[in-house]
Amino acid sequence: MSVELPFAPVDAIIRRNAASLRVSAGAAEELARRIQRHGAELTVEAAATATDDGRKTLMAEDFGVQQVVDRDDLELPIAPVDRIARLEIDDSYRVSMDARIALADILEDYADNVAAAAVTLARHADRRTVQADDIETYFALFE
Repeated sequence: MSVELPFAPVDAIIRRNAASLRVSAGAAEELARRIQRHGAELTVEAAATATDDGRKTLMAEDFGVQQVVDRDDLELPIAPVDRIARLEIDDSYRVSMDARIALADILEDYADNVAAAAVTLARHADRRTVQADDIETYFALFE
Protein backbone atom coordinates (compact mmCIF):
# COMPACT_ATOMS: atom_id res chain seq x y z
CA MET A 1 0.00 0.00 0.00
CA SER A 2 1.43 3.37 -0.97
CA VAL A 3 1.52 6.19 1.54
CA GLU A 4 -1.06 8.86 0.74
CA LEU A 5 0.20 11.42 3.23
CA PRO A 6 3.00 13.76 2.10
CA PHE A 7 6.09 13.50 4.28
CA ALA A 8 6.67 17.26 4.67
CA PRO A 9 3.79 17.94 7.10
CA VAL A 10 4.67 14.79 9.05
CA ASP A 11 8.28 15.98 9.22
CA ALA A 12 7.00 19.34 10.54
CA ILE A 13 5.04 17.57 13.29
CA ILE A 14 8.12 15.62 14.36
CA ARG A 15 10.26 18.78 14.27
CA ARG A 16 7.87 20.74 16.49
CA ASN A 17 8.43 18.01 19.09
CA ALA A 18 12.15 17.56 18.43
CA ALA A 19 13.49 20.95 19.57
CA SER A 20 17.19 20.84 18.64
CA LEU A 21 17.21 17.30 17.24
CA ARG A 22 17.34 16.57 13.54
CA VAL A 23 14.74 14.38 11.82
CA SER A 24 15.64 11.71 9.28
CA ALA A 25 13.56 11.27 6.16
CA GLY A 26 12.99 7.68 7.23
CA ALA A 27 11.37 8.84 10.47
CA ALA A 28 8.89 11.03 8.60
CA GLU A 29 8.13 8.23 6.16
CA GLU A 30 7.60 5.65 8.93
CA LEU A 31 5.35 7.98 10.91
CA ALA A 32 3.35 8.83 7.77
CA ARG A 33 2.83 5.11 7.17
CA ARG A 34 1.67 4.59 10.76
CA ILE A 35 -0.64 7.63 10.62
CA GLN A 36 -2.21 6.25 7.45
CA ARG A 37 -2.79 2.82 8.98
CA HIS A 38 -4.32 4.36 12.11
CA GLY A 39 -6.55 6.68 10.07
CA ALA A 40 -7.86 3.82 7.94
CA GLU A 41 -8.66 1.80 11.08
CA LEU A 42 -10.48 4.74 12.67
CA THR A 43 -12.50 5.24 9.50
CA VAL A 44 -13.63 1.61 9.44
CA GLU A 45 -14.92 2.07 13.01
CA ALA A 46 -16.59 5.37 12.06
CA ALA A 47 -18.24 3.72 9.04
CA ALA A 48 -19.66 1.03 11.33
CA THR A 49 -21.10 3.74 13.58
CA ALA A 50 -22.65 5.54 10.60
CA THR A 51 -24.10 2.27 9.31
CA ASP A 52 -25.61 1.53 12.72
CA ASP A 53 -27.27 4.96 12.54
CA GLY A 54 -28.58 4.19 9.02
CA ARG A 55 -26.28 6.68 7.27
CA LYS A 56 -23.80 6.42 4.41
CA THR A 57 -22.15 9.75 5.26
CA LEU A 58 -19.44 9.80 7.90
CA MET A 59 -19.74 12.73 10.27
CA ALA A 60 -17.32 14.16 12.84
CA GLU A 61 -19.40 12.56 15.60
CA ASP A 62 -18.63 9.14 14.12
CA PHE A 63 -15.00 9.79 15.07
CA GLY A 64 -16.03 10.84 18.59
CA VAL A 65 -15.49 14.54 17.87
CA GLN A 66 -18.10 17.01 19.09
CA GLN A 67 -16.28 20.26 18.25
CA VAL A 68 -14.39 20.49 14.96
CA VAL A 69 -11.24 22.63 14.92
CA ASP A 70 -10.51 25.19 12.24
CA ARG A 71 -8.79 23.46 9.34
CA ASP A 72 -6.21 26.28 9.17
CA ASP A 73 -4.96 25.20 12.61
CA LEU A 74 -3.90 21.80 11.27
CA GLU A 75 -0.54 20.78 9.86
CA LEU A 76 -1.90 17.74 8.01
CA PRO A 77 -3.53 18.54 4.67
CA ILE A 78 -7.18 17.54 4.27
CA ALA A 79 -7.06 16.00 0.75
CA PRO A 80 -4.63 13.20 1.67
CA VAL A 81 -6.55 12.59 4.90
CA ASP A 82 -9.68 12.18 2.77
CA ARG A 83 -7.87 9.56 0.66
CA ILE A 84 -6.72 7.80 3.84
CA ALA A 85 -10.32 7.78 5.08
CA ARG A 86 -11.42 5.98 1.93
CA LEU A 87 -8.70 3.30 1.89
CA GLU A 88 -10.57 0.59 3.79
CA ILE A 89 -14.24 1.54 3.45
CA ASP A 90 -16.79 0.81 0.76
CA ASP A 91 -17.00 3.34 -2.09
CA SER A 92 -20.66 3.96 -1.25
CA TYR A 93 -19.71 5.95 1.86
CA ARG A 94 -19.30 9.70 1.77
CA VAL A 95 -17.02 11.58 4.14
CA SER A 96 -18.25 15.01 5.22
CA MET A 97 -15.80 17.90 5.38
CA ASP A 98 -16.21 18.09 9.16
CA ALA A 99 -15.35 14.37 9.36
CA ARG A 100 -12.22 14.91 7.28
CA ILE A 101 -11.11 17.79 9.49
CA ALA A 102 -11.93 15.81 12.64
CA LEU A 103 -9.91 12.84 11.36
CA ALA A 104 -6.99 15.12 10.46
CA ASP A 105 -7.09 16.58 13.98
CA ILE A 106 -7.16 13.11 15.57
CA LEU A 107 -4.28 11.94 13.37
CA GLU A 108 -2.25 15.04 14.13
CA ASP A 109 -2.67 14.49 17.88
CA TYR A 110 -1.69 10.86 17.34
CA ALA A 111 1.40 11.95 15.38
CA ASP A 112 2.35 14.47 18.09
CA ASN A 113 2.21 11.77 20.76
CA VAL A 114 4.31 9.34 18.71
CA ALA A 115 6.78 12.08 17.75
CA ALA A 116 7.24 13.18 21.36
CA ALA A 117 7.96 9.59 22.40
CA ALA A 118 10.34 9.08 19.45
CA VAL A 119 12.24 12.21 20.48
CA THR A 120 12.58 10.80 23.99
CA LEU A 121 13.86 7.52 22.56
CA ALA A 122 16.40 9.32 20.34
CA ARG A 123 17.66 11.34 23.31
CA HIS A 124 17.84 8.20 25.44
CA ALA A 125 19.99 6.60 22.73
CA ASP A 126 22.18 9.73 22.90
CA ARG A 127 21.54 10.59 19.25
CA ARG A 128 20.95 13.99 17.70
CA THR A 129 18.64 12.62 15.00
CA VAL A 130 15.17 11.12 15.30
CA GLN A 131 15.22 8.01 13.13
CA ALA A 132 12.69 5.53 11.78
CA ASP A 133 13.93 3.08 14.43
CA ASP A 134 12.65 5.44 17.12
CA ILE A 135 9.17 5.38 15.58
CA GLU A 136 9.30 1.60 15.22
CA THR A 137 10.54 1.18 18.79
CA TYR A 138 7.65 3.27 20.08
CA PHE A 139 5.17 0.94 18.41
CA ALA A 140 7.02 -2.16 19.54
CA LEU A 141 6.84 -0.93 23.13
CA PHE A 142 3.37 0.59 23.25
CA GLU A 143 1.18 -1.27 20.77
